[in-house]
Amino acid sequence: MSDIFRTAPLQDLPVARQSTEAASLTASKVLVYGMNYAPEMAGVGRYTGEIADHLASLGVDVTVVTTPPHYPGWKVQQSHGNRYSRKQEERVLVYRVPLLLREKMGGIWRLLAPASFALTSAPVVFWQIVKRRPATVFCVEPTLFAAPVAQFAAWLVGARTVLHVQDLEVDAAFAVGHLAGFKWLKAIGHAFERMTLRKFEKVITISNRMAEKLTEKGVSSDRVAIVRNWVDLSHIYPMNGASSYRAEFGFSDEDFVVLYSGNIGAKQGLNILLEAAERLADEKRIHFVIAGEGPNKAELKARYGHLGNVRFLPFQPYARLNAFLNMPDLHVLPQEPDAADLVLPSKLGGMLASGRRVLVTANENTELAEFLGEASILIAPGNAELMAARIRSARDEVDSSYSMRIERAAHLAKDVGMASLVANLT
Repeated sequence: MSDIFRTAPLQDLPVARQSTEAASLTASKVLVYGMNYAPEMAGVGRYTGEIADHLASLGVDVTVVTTPPHYPGWKVQQSHGNRYSRKQEERVLVYRVPLLLREKMGGIWRLLAPASFALTSAPVVFWQIVKRRPATVFCVEPTLFAAPVAQFAAWLVGARTVLHVQDLEVDAAFAVGHLAGFKWLKAIGHAFERMTLRKFEKVITISNRMAEKLTEKGVSSDRVAIVRNWVDLSHIYPMNGASSYRAEFGFSDEDFVVLYSGNIGAKQGLNILLEAAERLADEKRIHFVIAGEGPNKAELKARYGHLGNVRFLPFQPYARLNAFLNMPDLHVLPQEPDAADLVLPSKLGGMLASGRRVLVTANENTELAEFLGEASILIAPGNAELMAARIRSARDEVDSSYSMRIERAAHLAKDVGMASLVANLT
């Protein structure tokens, strides 16, 4: 069907509507265009992969144009090459294109990588749109740099264009200091962003604050929809009894384990968490586990790796993720102050679904703080001394917010998110 998208309300739709909306997608064609895709385990790639697979399961003919899996370490996974390729991956036809990468992706390199994707993917996405004539071209930000070619090709064949905004990359790049010395780029970036955003017929994003920012950038509110990133509650849930990871790592019932699991980059503010760990080095029963990959990991290991109460780990297998997220006594979600209200972090769903306590750094007027309410321990970002004190007190406090965390996790359930997404694709 050519009219695969129409404006939908901002609120999540009931799961009961999914079968009706899904039926209208059958036999449609959708082209998904984004820099990150499965099998990346963290961030945008995981969600884009799940979206493509879900659409294919409904009978949609799905084609994806993307890069080799490389995030968050900014290094191509060993099972892939940094080259052009075409492969049927499960029910989805996936075209991958090379990407300009290096281990240190700070500064201007944070622009060069998406710019290289825009260049290497342009002929592929143009030809696939013209050849396959999809009903919808579904772009994912990051990266917005690639969008104009897809928009032009979609216009040629009469396809609708939809943008899924996972990250306001221009705002984020300057908020965390990647491009602080290139103020002229900020003006150019915002001008390009406003021009490109206005040409999409529908924009889907993941939080109320990002929706507000999109309208500030010139997207009319009737073309914006909110679909929060989700968590699969059939895979992540509170366990009865202790996680097997505690015994594997040598943690006893008396140990208080603090976990951060996710991307290790500039936005996460992990230096504050590790400075708190340094202040708590004499607390023999408090242990910190930092699990994940990212451009800042090597630097953090070099600076804090000597601490006896800190353990660095890679991402854990998805099959064991529930046991891993049930391991700690306290999850920590740190963020840099200037990035704290740009997104509702995707890792939050798994933290809440595990039922374990959660400490979050965010200011009181942010969407994250308002969403969590009393379900989390909330402190201001950027204060290692305060974080250390709050971790110490959490060790000695009785957990009184378990039911609130489970209730918040239900709002982020995968079936609810997919139903809302599908409703925006019909």
